[in-house]
Amino acid sequence: MDGELFPRERTEIAPGAVHVPDWLGPERQRELLDACRDWARPPAGLRTVRTPGGGTMTARQVCLGLHWYPYGYARTAVDGDGEPVKPMPDWLAELGREAMVAAYGHPDADPDADVAVDMDADVDPYDIALINFYDGDSRMGMHRDAEEKSGAPVVSLSLGDTCVFRFGNSASRGRPYQDVRLRSGDLFVFGGPARLAYHGVPKVLPGTAPPALGLTGRLNITLRVGGLGSAPG
Repeated sequence: MDGELFPRERTEIAPGAVHVPDWLGPERQRELLDACRDWARPPAGLRTVRTPGGGTMTARQVCLGLHWYPYGYARTAVDGDGEPVKPMPDWLAELGREAMVAAYGHPDADPDADVAVDMDADVDPYDIALINFYDGDSRMGMHRDAEEKSGAPVVSLSLGDTCVFRFGNSASRGRPYQDVRLRSGDLFVFGGPARLAYHGVPKVLPGTAPPALGLTGRLNITLRVGGLGSAPG
């Protein structure tokens, strides 16, 4: 944001968890938003996710590469219209690799020197994207991204309204955790000892998106390496 008294800087929130403010510039944000709007259209478009207990997630979602549903992956939108999931674009997979470089320094870097992290140059590329749309009342409860077999870091990109992102520990949904404000263009990467940490979004701040972006609400683009081979479904 222009006019900051103190510029926001790259911050390690926890070992292996890195926040890089303003990583996506305005033009890149607009390009990514345009792509998200295309991906949200049917078939296999934006949907309301229903949980096994009968509830619904307040953030709506569309997937690329493989379709996530509680709690697994499939090749089709098994809890939506049943159509094949849209492919993961090569340029988006490469963006995930660039994000790791921004967070950790280079593709082979270990986010924690004492913990082995699957970030070798020969590792499979990012092949799954979950795109969540939050309106002003949407929330995301504390959860772990645990359906993947790969230990590659998770890459999270934010567009639109600022949110409070709660990043916790790998043992429970409770404390200790830290609340981080993620603005439009921010990058958050978590791998190594933080890969299975619980995290969530307790609050979105309506009306905080950059006016020039043209988005009401918040989009989160989460990139993952599945390591799943051929998923069922």
